[in-house]
Amino acid sequence: MGEWLLVLAGGAVGAPARYLIGEAARTHLPSAFHWGTFLANMAASLLLGFLVEAGTEGALGSTGQALLSVGFCGALSTWSTFSNELLSMADGRRIAGAAGYLLATVALGLALSFAGAAAARALW
Repeated sequence: MGEWLLVLAGGAVGAPARYLIGEAARTHLPSAFHWGTFLANMAASLLLGFLVEAGTEGALGSTGQALLSVGFCGALSTWSTFSNELLSMADGRRIAGAAGYLLATVALGLALSFAGAAAARALW
């Protein structure tokens, strides 16, 4: 199977997963914060850190990378929605909230990527 089909297959699962995370967040969490995007991006950061390290260790071939890292994680995470939400918050003069959202997303996303990589190193 061509790599592009693997990316397509992974994305076909990752995009609905992101949507379902967003719907669950809207239903169960306060709406003042963009929980759906935040949680989807954090999950993708953790998983991608794990998958990239697993690939580095030889535990995930090019097929797995295309399917999981590029396809699934690429569709699960969403920089464009995150950016749009920041812009909306700034336009609404919620500058402190936008700054907090930005800092929390970047800092925790990086920390989770490192944690995912550490978990993969521990397994291999």
